[in-house]
Amino acid sequence: MINAISNILTNPTLVNVAQNTTSSITYETTLKAIGRPGFILIDKDIDQNTKRYAAAKEFLYQATCLGIYLMFLAPFVKKGAFHIAKKYIYKGEQGFNKFKSADEYLFYRKVADKTQQNRSSSLSKDHSIYKLNHDGLREELINKETPELFPHIKGAIEIGNTIGSVIGLAIVAPQVSHTFIHPTLKLLGLEKKTSNTQKLDKKA
Repeated sequence: MINAISNILTNPTLVNVAQNTTSSITYETTLKAIGRPGFILIDKDIDQNTKRYAAAKEFLYQATCLGIYLMFLAPFVKKGAFHIAKKYIYKGEQGFNKFKSADEYLFYRKVADKTQQNRSSSLSKDHSIYKLNHDGLREELINKETPELFPHIKGAIEIGNTIGSVIGLAIVAPQVSHTFIHPTLKLLGLEKKTSNTQKLDKKA
């Protein structure tokens, strides 16, 4: 069972697709926040008041969802995925036991991706909270030309990110954003809607 799960989490294709989950969602949602209001504003079949309301609402919705995801959902699912994989799926596994948290592992991997010449300076920077002075991690990075990357840890974190992003953006973020959008529209003087705007809301 463990071997089957490990094979999935370390599958190169799957990891390559998922390895930039947060960045991909950020880019996609940012484009939606710009593109969708833009298309609404250039639609000649909608009156000006309705266009302003609909464009503002769409922008606020996408921006709020992105903010909720980046500030709350992404950090939570990253830590949760690491914890679940370490405690239950890979319990006692040597690689996972080397790292205290997902952030520490991701810092290690970031340094490992650099050239061997540049790793020492990255580890000695005063602002870094991760010194990696345990379990031979520092020696691994400094002395080996190609350090161990522990792909199963990366896979577990990113699969968690993917699942969390789907649940978060589909369920959590929309519910929270709706409580924020209407007060903001009212503050901007856009809450008085025309009949066409009401139809747009019903369709949405």
